[in-house]
Amino acid sequence: MSARFGERVRAALHARGPLCVGIDPHAALLAAWGLSDDAQGVREFGLRTVEAASGRVGIVKPQVSFFERFGSQGIAALEDVLAAARAAGLVVIADAKRGDIGSTMDDYARAWLTPGSPLEADALTVNPFLGVGALDGAFALAADHGKGLFVLAATSNPEAELLQRSTGSTGATVSAVVISEVSARNAVESAAGEWGSFGFVIGATVDWTLAGIEPFAPAAPILAPGFGAQGATPADLRRRFGPMSEAVIASESRSILSAGPADLAEAITARAAEYLEVAGV
Repeated sequence: MSARFGERVRAALHARGPLCVGIDPHAALLAAWGLSDDAQGVREFGLRTVEAASGRVGIVKPQVSFFERFGSQGIAALEDVLAAARAAGLVVIADAKRGDIGSTMDDYARAWLTPGSPLEADALTVNPFLGVGALDGAFALAADHGKGLFVLAATSNPEAELLQRSTGSTGATVSAVVISEVSARNAVESAAGEWGSFGFVIGATVDWTLAGIEPFAPAAPILAPGFGAQGATPADLRRRFGPMSEAVIASESRSILSAGPADLAEAITARAAEYLEVAGV
């Protein structure tokens, strides 16, 4: 089996820096790029983004919903984009936010994390709010295949605050409990000094104190949406994430994709350089 996912991310961040390019073919972006608002358009958009990202960043994150809206043809387009990104040596995070129980969740994991699957990615975003234990089958499958999961922990959307910052009898917030339970699995799955393969989604605009979360161990990748169009900048990386900043995957999509296909590679290069300077890679 290849290196564990956490260590692969660690190597990608060390080599290319924190920037992750989101592949988000919004209808408005398709129009701006001169592409049709259909499965052919999202396929072309995704493949062009992969080409521009290759060799400039280490990680890309296709947002599944923008492909899914075109049904089977959209999913076929996504399969092509996923395969192209992985063939280019990029770490590919499928942003599908799957979450269910029992065999249903297990098959979601098989769809996205099984080697050779048409939808194979390197990692999958998952929703733990049916209970972290409901994801155990996905944790096991990911570990078996050298894949990763990114568990929603502290998201930046205001609708999440009531749920994620609620506290139980222990006084810990829901976000803190999720991080604690997943970190316990990382401690079992990873060797001493290695990064865990089960990472977290923590928004770049989240106040850790208000969210009731603290730096955690063992280290694990943090997928951080909220950079770019949502307001966080590369300069915020260390201020927001402190001692965990070296594990941050800074996800940007619209802020980069709006450069258009002709200037996309240059935009990625410039933004990646900003993060590299801040990260000190």
